[in-house]
Amino acid sequence: MNGLSSAVSTTLREPDRATFEAMVGDHGLEGTLTRLRRIAALVEGDDEIQGVSGTQADRLDAAICSAIVSALSAIPANTRAADDFAAWIARANYSRPVEVFTVNYDLMIETALDKIGAPYFDGFIGMQRARFRSDLIEARETDENYIPAFFARVWKMHGSLNWEASATGVVRLGSTVRAGRSAAIYPSDAKYHESRRMPFVVLQDRFRRALYENETLALVAGYSWGDEHLNEYLFDAASRRQRSEVIAFSHGELPVELVDFARRTPNLQLIGSTEAVIGGVRGRWQEPEDTQLPSDVWADQKLKLGDFASLASFLARASGASSPDQTEVAAAPNREAGAADGGA
Repeated sequence: MNGLSSAVSTTLREPDRATFEAMVGDHGLEGTLTRLRRIAALVEGDDEIQGVSGTQADRLDAAICSAIVSALSAIPANTRAADDFAAWIARANYSRPVEVFTVNYDLMIETALDKIGAPYFDGFIGMQRARFRSDLIEARETDENYIPAFFARVWKMHGSLNWEASATGVVRLGSTVRAGRSAAIYPSDAKYHESRRMPFVVLQDRFRRALYENETLALVAGYSWGDEHLNEYLFDAASRRQRSEVIAFSHGELPVELVDFARRTPNLQLIGSTEAVIGGVRGRWQEPEDTQLPSDVWADQKLKLGDFASLASFLARASGASSPDQTEVAAAPNREAGAADGGA
């Protein structure tokens, strides 16, 4: 996010750049968007709050979102991690669907799933201007309009590069949002028009309900724990659903606030590179006796699964799958015979 903030800053002109840099230093990129939207909701025209007018807040909000789309679209992407992740999703043989919740705006997961022909549902129906279907998202297994379990679910919690905000609501485009158009990324608590807020509200509720399913396994990776709303859902579910498991992978040091909670909540496990909290007990990893472990599991005296690329590689290999550049992966496996209970 720091790198993305820098990329956004270089595209802005004064005085917007100075305003942005002052805000992002205190609140971060997504916090800045929230603050601007609060100002725009409270004042109009040249009226100001802390030196920012309603007109400038609207203009700067649109400019930041446009810069984010441009920056993420222009980066040459190494897709290996996404390819491995998609390969695992395509072969995940559970009786209930795999649900992927992401706060990323990019299209890497969707692109990887498309590459191998894996069926998935993201809440929208259509191609060029796909419409959001909350009824299909909220459908239960017993409902007639329930999407089949072999369709993976990909939920973009903070919007996407190809979501466009229009007067009639949010639509998904067949490509990234064009320059000058309003991308629907990162919701705030400002009072948007109901149709523009609906995708974010519905998807947050879907996240909550998914975590509250009995005996659910939730894997958390590549997440900075910077969204208090999502954190609350994870903590609450771990506390109230003792037979469910939340496994949180950390690329660096274990966050102190998570360690304290995990020590009180045995079904929340923290996995770091040098230590872990498992079953409420904190300890350091020891050098394994088996020195032939794959490098995506253990290397340089560190556990590597906190790196999303390593975790995706491990999941793909453990499920008998691999990324498309190595082996062709079946797009829709048989989910009837021998399917395990529960989803991921």
